[in-house]
Amino acid sequence: PPMGWLHWERFLCGTDCAADPRRCVSEQLFMEMADRMAAEGWRDAGYEFICIDDCWMAPTRDKQGRLQADPKRFPGGIRKLADYVHSKGLKLGIYSDVGNKTCAGFPGSYDHYDLDAQTFASWGVDLLKFDGCNSDSLELLAEGYRRMSLALNKTGRSIVYSCEWPFYLRPVQQPNYTEIKQYCNHWRNFYDVYDSWSSIKSILDWTALHQDSIVKIAGPGGWNDPDMAMIGNFGLSWDQSVTQMAMWAIMAAPLFMSNDLRHISPEAKCLLQNKEVIAINQDPLGKQGYQLVKDKNFQLWERPLSGQAYAVAVLNHQEIGGPQKFTFSLTFLGNGLACNPACSVRQVLPASRDWGVYTWISSLSVEVNPTGTVLLKV
Repeated sequence: PPMGWLHWERFLCGTDCAADPRRCVSEQLFMEMADRMAAEGWRDAGYEFICIDDCWMAPTRDKQGRLQADPKRFPGGIRKLADYVHSKGLKLGIYSDVGNKTCAGFPGSYDHYDLDAQTFASWGVDLLKFDGCNSDSLELLAEGYRRMSLALNKTGRSIVYSCEWPFYLRPVQQPNYTEIKQYCNHWRNFYDVYDSWSSIKSILDWTALHQDSIVKIAGPGGWNDPDMAMIGNFGLSWDQSVTQMAMWAIMAAPLFMSNDLRHISPEAKCLLQNKEVIAINQDPLGKQGYQLVKDKNFQLWERPLSGQAYAVAVLNHQEIGGPQKFTFSLTFLGNGLACNPACSVRQVLPASRDWGVYTWISSLSVEVNPTGTVLLKV
C-alpha cells in the first residue's frame, strides 16, 4: 500500500497565509514537509508521497479551461513544487473532485476529466485523490470515476488513483468492489478520520462488520483505505496511537500521516517509523487482515503474511480499569495451520521482544492496556 503524508486532517482548508503562515495550505507548507521527510528518516522508512488535499486551487479555471493553483499561496505553481518534491526523492500527490465543485467549493473535474488528467501529468503529479462531492447522481459519480481512471492512464504517466467512490455509493447501494478495483488503486469506504479515539474505534468497528465484502478484494494494485494516521497529533493517547499503527498494519492500509512533521514528539516519530510494523503493513503477499474473535472487551485479528507467517493483533476495547489479560489457543490462528506443529512468537508493539517457541496446542496469554493493542508476529 502507498505511504506518505497528507495535509487534510491537520491543516484543513487554511487559506489565510497572512494571519497564520505556518498553518496555511501553501507551497511553503509542502516544501517544509518535504524537507523534513527527506532529512528525518520518513522517506527512508517508506513514506514517499507528499499529498495536497482540497483548497489548493484558484477559485476559477484559466482562459484555456485548466485548473490553476492559487497564485498567492502557490506562486511557483504546481510544476515547480513537483520538481522540488522530486528533488528530495519524494512523489507529489494532488486533489480534485468528480463533481462540478470540490467539497470545499473549488472547481471540480466534472466535464474536464481528460484535460485535468493531462494537466496533472504535465505538472509531474504522482498521485490523485479524487473526491466525490457535488456529483448530481450515482450514475454520473460512477461514470466520472471510470473516466478519470482512463484519462490518467492515457497520459502515459504513472499516477496512483485514490478514490472515494464506494463511500458515496454506500448509503444507496452495495459497491461493486471488483469494478472499483479495476479503476482505482485505493478507495475510501467510511467517514473521514478525526483526531479522536471514537473515530478510530468507529473505523475498526465498521471494517470488522463489513469484512466479508471488503477483505477479499484487497491486494497488490488495490486497497481499502481506512483514512489517515492521526499519530503525532492531539486526540489519541499513547495506547490508542499504538492501536492505530498496529491495526492499520493488520488492515494492509495505505499509510498516510496527517500531522505536523515540524513539531512531532520523538515517541510518535519512533512509532510511525517502526520498521517491523511497516514491514507488516507493506508485506508483499498483500492480503488484508480480519477479525477472528470478538470476546467481551477483546478483539483478536490476524493477517496472513508471506513466508507462512501471520500478524496477530489483540485489541482491548475497555475504557475503564487497568491492563487486562486475554488468553487464546494458537489453534485459532491461520485455520489451525499458523502454528502447526510449532511456531515462534515475537511481540512487535507496544515494544519488540521475542516470546519464544510454542507448539500447536499451546495457549498464549496477552496483557493489554485499555484501548491498547499488542501486535505479534507468528
